[in-house]
Amino acid sequence: MKQRMRYNKNPKPEQKATPMAMGSMIGLMTVCLLAMAGMYLWTSHHATAPNTPVATQSRPVPAYTPQHIYSETANPTVDIAAGLAKAKSEHKRVILDFGGDWCGDCQVLDLYFHQPPNADLLQNNFVLVHVWIGHMDANIEVAARYGVPISRGVPALAVLAVDGKVLYAQATGQFNDMRHMQSTSVTEFLETWKS
Repeated sequence: MKQRMRYNKNPKPEQKATPMAMGSMIGLMTVCLLAMAGMYLWTSHHATAPNTPVATQSRPVPAYTPQHIYSETANPTVDIAAGLAKAKSEHKRVILDFGGDWCGDCQVLDLYFHQPPNADLLQNNFVLVHVWIGHMDANIEVAARYGVPISRGVPALAVLAVDGKVLYAQATGQFNDMRHMQSTSVTEFLETWKS
């Protein structure tokens, strides 16, 4: 049995979308998007962890203000030499921290350096020297001298003995994602390389 296809000899002309119809449709879509965004923000702000007592629920963390860590005008060769001299007199090692103030991961690393127990580990075992790398275009030769490829990302670290010998050079960008790492990763690093 053959199926017959219907063919309309006089098709109706298609209705064209008028600017008024388009405007109301765009308005409706905008209202829906705003409502969904509002619901997402409200639920993410008011959501609590399941089975968590109210007394132990975390409070909002105050906004973090980026710190000025890296000096654009410092001479890294002079700073490293001063750091090595201080490390020798205090029987410590030197950490070279290559980065820039614009770098969120560098800001987090600095924050983690100054939290317990990392602050004591750092103070008792290391001299920290910050080396500004601009926007990946300054002091690159200094990083290369210590075996740190800045192209892999920042912050980038190197650990030096008091004689300037490189004990550790971050070759694969281990800390360039600090925003998604815990402060315990810094603790492990400091424990591993302390003098």
